[in-house]
Amino acid sequence: MSNPHITVVGGGLAGCEAAWQLAEAGLDVLLRESKPEVMSPAHSTPLLAEIVCSNSLRSDSPESPAGLLKAELRRAGSLILACADATKVPAGEALAVDRFAFARLVTARLAHHPRVVIERRVVDDLPDGPCIVATGPLTGGRLARTLGALCGKPLYFYDAIAPIVDAETVDQSIAFRGSRWDTEPDGGDYLNCPMDEASYVAFVEAVRAGRKVAPHAFEEARYFEGCLPIEVMAERGLDVLAFGPCKPVGLTDPRTGRRPHAVVQLRAENRHRTAFNLVGFQTRLAYPEQQRIFRLIPGLGNAEFLRFGSIHRNSYVDAPKLLGPTLELRARPSVRLAGQITGVEGYIESTAMGLVAARFAAAQLQGRFAAPPPPVSAMGALYQHITRPRLGNEPFVPMNINFGLFPPLSGRPNKRDKRRLHAERAAAAFGAWCG
Repeated sequence: MSNPHITVVGGGLAGCEAAWQLAEAGLDVLLRESKPEVMSPAHSTPLLAEIVCSNSLRSDSPESPAGLLKAELRRAGSLILACADATKVPAGEALAVDRFAFARLVTARLAHHPRVVIERRVVDDLPDGPCIVATGPLTGGRLARTLGALCGKPLYFYDAIAPIVDAETVDQSIAFRGSRWDTEPDGGDYLNCPMDEASYVAFVEAVRAGRKVAPHAFEEARYFEGCLPIEVMAERGLDVLAFGPCKPVGLTDPRTGRRPHAVVQLRAENRHRTAFNLVGFQTRLAYPEQQRIFRLIPGLGNAEFLRFGSIHRNSYVDAPKLLGPTLELRARPSVRLAGQITGVEGYIESTAMGLVAARFAAAQLQGRFAAPPPPVSAMGALYQHITRPRLGNEPFVPMNINFGLFPPLSGRPNKRDKRRLHAERAAAAFGAWCG
């Protein structure tokens, strides 16, 4: 491809989605990805669209915000959702995938698209022509400095990933299978490690006392509230974990017939259920401490860890100040941003902004007008979050999709009906926009 219509920088979910949408719109696309020449702290393979845990795609319930966003992506012809659906693993109402099968499929679909060329080398500078930058929250090196010169110093927060254990080393005479409120007729897609009050208190105290990996001296540790490390939660109070990732609500230990004081849920990482993720256990504990402390959890006394949890810095720009209405950099309009660097949080949210950026770019290159997604839709609510001006001194912070981003419903519906009404209103508006 000697003269691509447009370049996409970054082969994560947002970049892959953008490249696919542009190619499907009839444009020639150069997709530039730095792996395997340079690997980020969160990734371990040269595959495109690599994700760090099986359930990063969250709820698929059509009346949940994340499920509603997935429904819109499917309706818009999303490559990422098509590949996720093709590689999903059991996880109750959540959309979980076999991570490696998913990444292989996305890579193959793009590699075989006649309008996409994948170039693997470090990207230090922005292309001269039109481009979409979707380099993700770990953008670094000369490219980060170039963006910094255009945007000002990026904001940042810290994000962490949870450990994974070998399924064969989980003591299933202690851990029991089940979903909350018995919603799964076959016993559920989760293993639950029950804790009595004494074991829970001992665990929390060990987490508090454990050695942590500190941020660099020049960086202030700021965490995304939707993905807090367990040690941060533990420091906030003895019962915080029991009301968070360790909440026992809706679960009954079959050995006792009673609800445990707390539980640690394990979720399958792949179709074969050979590896399990500790749900909600993002952490900055040092690796030896993770092994020692997590083996205090009943059922994990002899657990072998296939991956320890880790922590990394996420960078994003002050999008409402720096981006225009089609996600273009005001300082350089030929460059659009997409994905987590725009200030959305989560893989599905990043995918959605990749799709939106691609639609804007394709329309401009083809001499068409593209309206933004309607504000009452999930995709539109995210778009509004990263483009609308802040009120007063209100800070701009990354957000997952949530109903707080949607315009209020008319009237005063009761709490039980709100989700359904949001979903119905969004579906009607998005259908008209999507065509």
